[in-house]
Amino acid sequence: MSDALSQWNQVLMNNYGTPPVELVSGKGATVTDSEGRTHIDLLAGIAVNALGHGHEAVVEAVVHQVGQLGHVSNLFASRPVIEAATTLKERFGDESTRVFFCNSGGEANEAAFKLARLTGRGRVLAAADGFHGRTMGSLALTGQPDKRKPFEPLPAGVEFYPYGDLDYLTKLVGTNPDDTAAIFLEPIQGETGVVPAPEGFLRGVRELCDTHGILMIVDEVQTGVGRTGDFFAHSHDSVVPDVVTMAKGLGGGLPIGACLARGKAAELFGPGSHGTTFGGNPVACAAANAVLKVVDDEFCADVRRKGRRFISALEQVPGVRHVRGRGLMLGVVLDAPVAKQAVAAGFGHGLILNAPAGDIIRLTPPLVITDDEIDAAVERIAALLSELTSPGK
Repeated sequence: MSDALSQWNQVLMNNYGTPPVELVSGKGATVTDSEGRTHIDLLAGIAVNALGHGHEAVVEAVVHQVGQLGHVSNLFASRPVIEAATTLKERFGDESTRVFFCNSGGEANEAAFKLARLTGRGRVLAAADGFHGRTMGSLALTGQPDKRKPFEPLPAGVEFYPYGDLDYLTKLVGTNPDDTAAIFLEPIQGETGVVPAPEGFLRGVRELCDTHGILMIVDEVQTGVGRTGDFFAHSHDSVVPDVVTMAKGLGGGLPIGACLARGKAAELFGPGSHGTTFGGNPVACAAANAVLKVVDDEFCADVRRKGRRFISALEQVPGVRHVRGRGLMLGVVLDAPVAKQAVAAGFGHGLILNAPAGDIIRLTPPLVITDDEIDAAVERIAALLSELTSPGK
């Protein structure tokens, strides 16, 4: 055991448990641990390291910015913040768009929750099994009772609907449409096991919101920044939400979140109504600008291609029932509930994996993963599953 692992519980709270491995370096989609072993990183810090580890554009941008101007607070303007907001506004595609920068996905969803409150309506509808963060407000939106219960009572006014069930949601809205402020959803539920919204669901939600003057708020914290092969995952369904939340891949490894709003939603915050000391930090925004310059349409098209390659190969692996998701956000559904064992055993095969459920391996590798790394990862997953499911195991 490395010194860092042996000291972990002596200095850190036990909310994570003791990590199994200490990572010391990385390049692209490969990381090296404290024992000198290399691993193909199929998690990317939970979809954060969009451009992998040590990407030259991110490193150069951060080093330059921190040497020029670090933190200034939101009492002053800085060029990296304006550039990042301008690019996000252009990608969102609506001239009325305004951006609020923060530090995480949870904070971005807190901001969106506050926007909903400022409509004057008290009711917010969120999807069962969805995940929006660990802060008290974002946790109130999270449709996972095991995460919510220890911290109740949570902020009131949130009701849950079955994800993807448009008929149920329509009836739920109909019970009190004039007091319904917002409908929250993820285009693909990540923490539940990479569950995409059914075809037509997002369009149905858009129509429902338009009919009743409700904000459509889409959580793109995990799905955004090219992760699914489109810059925004909601683009796949040809809808434009009123509010979008972002984080994870946006900073290429640095902590940054963003809440984008258009139309009347963009006008709800006024001076003093919301804020965060570190949000819009010039260094984090410089990293975001580097990421945004790389993740263009051509880059996203290549993510789609890599996703197809991954899915096609994985679905030939014995023990894999099917693969769901889009781009490089994939849920590998297994025949047997051995996903958590696969994560633990994966280190011995040079793989960094994640198991959001007992029979699902989640793959969110760096978007710069190469074809050779994809092929090698599939071979290693096949060997791993063979070991776990062979007779006597």
